[in-house]
Amino acid sequence: MTIVTGASGDGKTALCRALADAARGAGRQVAGLLCPAVFEGSRKTGIEAVDLRSGETRRLAGPRESGGGAPAAGRRWVLDEAVLAWGDGVLGRAVPCDVLIVDELGPLELEEGRGWTAGLAAVDSGAYDAALVVVRPGLLARAGARWPRAEIVDAAAPGARARLASRLALPEDAP
Repeated sequence: MTIVTGASGDGKTALCRALADAARGAGRQVAGLLCPAVFEGSRKTGIEAVDLRSGETRRLAGPRESGGGAPAAGRRWVLDEAVLAWGDGVLGRAVPCDVLIVDELGPLELEEGRGWTAGLAAVDSGAYDAALVVVRPGLLARAGARWPRAEIVDAAAPGARARLASRLALPEDAP
């Protein structure tokens, strides 16, 4: 299991997407969720959730000022509770698989015990050949305590893609 971390904008989701595509191209069964940002021009306007098995996409979050839903204290985004529940279901059905990707497990899951708790269970199950789990730098201590054997890879570090491709047993030219 590998924890992918990095600051906002470091390309964690893009890295996971590229590795998912390369794994699929190598005939591997990929499951889990990606959460790409949605932009209007250069302004981030939301976050989507993408089921890596089916490709189904739903709008997970919008900016706090857009209304709808109740933002958690100190959080920038308003999460759609129905999409959170849908994503939890996706993660509950994700394993077994060859490659599990969970983008991301954050304060909801690691501190509050809600959100994508099925993602925690999927990772804990070990019912995969390899797993990539995105965790914010501020939550690495908590994630490391839960998964002490996990390798931690900074998405922005030189060679991160090649290191992760090797970890997923992908061809050297991937992604």
